Order: sequence, then structure tokens, then C-alpha cells
Amino acid sequence: MSRIAKRLQDLRSQGRKALVTYIVNGDPYPEATLPAMHELVKQGADIIELGVPFSDPMAEGPVIQRGHERALEHKISLRGTLELVRKFRETDAETPVVLMGYANPIERMGYDTIAQLASEAGVDGLLTVDLPPEEAEPLKRELSAVGMDNILLLAPTTSVERARQVSALASGFIYYVSLKGVTGAGHLDVDAVKAKLDEFGKLTDLPLCIGFGIKDPETARKLSALADGVVVGSVLVNTMGERYEQSPAQIAAAVGDIVGGIRQALDA
Repeated sequence: MSRIAKRLQDLRSQGRKALVTYIVNGDPYPEATLPAMHELVKQGADIIELGVPFSDPMAEGPVIQRGHERALEHKISLRGTLELVRKFRETDAETPVVLMGYANPIERMGYDTIAQLASEAGVDGLLTVDLPPEEAEPLKRELSAVGMDNILLLAPTTSVERARQVSALASGFIYYVSLKGVTGAGHLDVDAVKAKLDEFGKLTDLPLCIGFGIKDPETARKLSALADGVVVGSVLVNTMGERYEQSPAQIAAAVGDIVGGIRQALDA
């Protein structure tokens, strides 16, 4: 059983919801990321999604786009992100880490190479935002060979037929995009999210985690009732970006406060 599957299974048996947190490696500067990752875990994050900076992050709203831009100013790369995970693993062997990025750098490195290097670094899964399910089988095969999960997305516009295809290719968990549009949008319709999750939940036994539009404890609590967990990203990236002149410890404390509040709401 993968580290992701075990964590989600443990949470389900405890009657608790997963808290997945997203930050961008190297944002707002490289030294800030590792302390922030450890603080997120300390404050209750169950899984860390680590964004791999990319020059054209098409699924991201302006907040996370700026996070990618800040990281790229420091020339943060896919290989550099793997090295960061390796450092994280020196003191945390338990918390699952998912790399969230775009297909171009992964294809350029090669599926077999990224799977091997990521596994050796301690990465537990890849979420490749713009890789369509029709092209996902070769990557899934390489990831499976080294025990890594292939995280895929479902959206409000996904048909039932395509959702079945995604469910067959995914492992670990499925990331449900709660709204039409990019990350950080604010038009969340809880009833519409529930209807879609009810529909998709019949197609898979994998845990479903909801992301996009979750910015505070109250929203996280509401949506967590519909799924196995929630993903929080834009509010953390925005907080880190606003504190680019502060120390790594101050930035870590700021995102830790946010995550701690959301953790309390999920466990209440």
C-alpha cells in the first residue's frame, strides 16, 4: 500500500477528513519552502502537494500564477524540486508528498526517468494537470512500477464516460475540481459540488478530495462533508507571496496559522 493510500485509509477509519495543502516550490524564494512544508505538517496537513514551477500554468488563477513566476525568478526546476523532497525526507518519512505540475517538463525528462528519480527522492505521487487521460497510461505504468500514485482530476464538466476512464487510470485519490475556471476563483456552489460527487462517487472506490475555491475553515468544513478531504492552495500561496520580505520562519508560521485553523474546523 502506498503512503498516500495508507494515510487516507487511516483517516477514513478514524472518521476524519484529509487536509491536502498546496504550495509552490521556491515561492517566494527557495529557502522558504522546506520550513513551510514542515510547519504545514506540524499544523495538521495530511498530504503536501508541491507545485513544480512552470512558465504557462494554464489551470492556475492569478494568485498561483504569481507564485510560479516568483519561483521561476529563482530558476527552480523539476530536478531542484526532487532535491527539495529528498531534504524533506531526511526528517519526515511519513507525510505523503505529491508533485503537481505540467506535462512538458515531465515528458522532457522522460516518464521512466521521472518515475525513478521521484521515487528515490521520496515522492509519493504525480498530478500532471494538463495530461489528458487518453495519454496517461504510459505514465501510470512507469509510476506503478516504482510504487507511486497517479493522481488525476475530475471537473464539473467531466462526463460520466470520461470519469470512468479517469477512475480506471487513477490511484491514491482523485482530485475533484469544485468549480469551473481556474484556481482561486470564488463562485463555489456547494449543492452543485455535492451532486457531482454523488455521481462520481458511484464510479470509483478511490478517495475523493475537493480543491479550488477553499480559502477558510468554514468553507473547508462544509465541503469536507461531501468528500474524503479538501485541498487548500491559493490562500497559502497568496500568504507566502505577501511575505516575500520576511524570514522563512515567519512565512512558515503564517501558513501554519491558516492550516491549523482549517484543521480544527475539519476535526470539530
